[in-house]
Amino acid sequence: MVRIGIVGIGFMGWTHFAASTKINEAGKPTGSKLKGAAVTAICARSPEKLSGDWTSIQGNFGPAGPKLDLSKISAYDNVKEMLADPDIDLIDICLPNDQHEAVAIAALQAGKHVLVEKPIAVDPKAADRMLTAAAKSGKLLMVGQVLPFFPEFQFAAECVANGKYGKLLAAHMRRVISPPKWSAEMSDFRKLGGWGIDLHIHDNHFIRLTCGLPTQVFSRGLLQDGFVNHVHTQYVFDDAGPSVSAVSGGIAAAGLDFAHGYELFFEKATVMYSAGTIGGAWCVDRPLSVIAGGKVTSPKLKGGTEWCSAFTTEIQTAVDSVKTGVAAPLLSGELARDALKICHAEAKSIASGKAVKV
Repeated sequence: MVRIGIVGIGFMGWTHFAASTKINEAGKPTGSKLKGAAVTAICARSPEKLSGDWTSIQGNFGPAGPKLDLSKISAYDNVKEMLADPDIDLIDICLPNDQHEAVAIAALQAGKHVLVEKPIAVDPKAADRMLTAAAKSGKLLMVGQVLPFFPEFQFAAECVANGKYGKLLAAHMRRVISPPKWSAEMSDFRKLGGWGIDLHIHDNHFIRLTCGLPTQVFSRGLLQDGFVNHVHTQYVFDDAGPSVSAVSGGIAAAGLDFAHGYELFFEKATVMYSAGTIGGAWCVDRPLSVIAGGKVTSPKLKGGTEWCSAFTTEIQTAVDSVKTGVAAPLLSGELARDALKICHAEAKSIASGKAVKV
């Protein structure tokens, strides 16, 4: 069995725990949702969270944190002590972005495999150091860019890869939030690298995955203290590449907690999806739709329907990677680093008003 230790119990830590663990109505973990793996330890600074009181946790989707019975799970308030535990195989890092590098490298040096929440880091040089540390340790460094594990985005990626509707001609991505008052840890977007990294990196990762690495980006948007607060980007590929654009940022009005979606224009069909948390409720304003030959169809999707199902699939993929010793392509650290480089190129483009090489 792969034994997992989660470091950081904020909204993402709660999400990863819920995605990995079966919990009954009394808040007692009753088993694992994962095959061949289970969460056996957590690490947090908060005494309340270590005792199982996670009710202060709130995010922009899914339920608030519950009260949990953690009597059968090891609890640490010190990362070094957790990394010294020989009964942990995979460290799942759900800390704020600026803390990813130090803990990931320490975990790799301690002989642990690592799954780190997106983004891989804030600074591309930090990402390079993390990848170097993984190569030296012989352990896996995997990055949880969860978007391709959501059924609607998995379907889109498969359409591009298998050519079912012909060549992808053009695409537009959208991902916006209102300032996240639900989380004290996210109140200062500078520590996260700006919304151009913390939020928009999902789009850049998906574009890198499906379309390849753009040669340039041309971006317009809003910078605050050098960090991207809102961005509109045109991605420049070679002459044979698609026309791709995206909009993302954290300036939406309160009540629009989160929204994402896409429009994909293939030779033989247009594929659309749009949804988000609006007025406190999940709203699917455009369910996944394939428009072809004058008809609109809604494909059957793979995966579960629970709020954290995509994360369950992501973490299971990480577990399977640990078992085989080879990181799954969707969890590639190199792919995540490329997405981060695109984010930095966008900030430079906004600042200069010119197209910037990636």
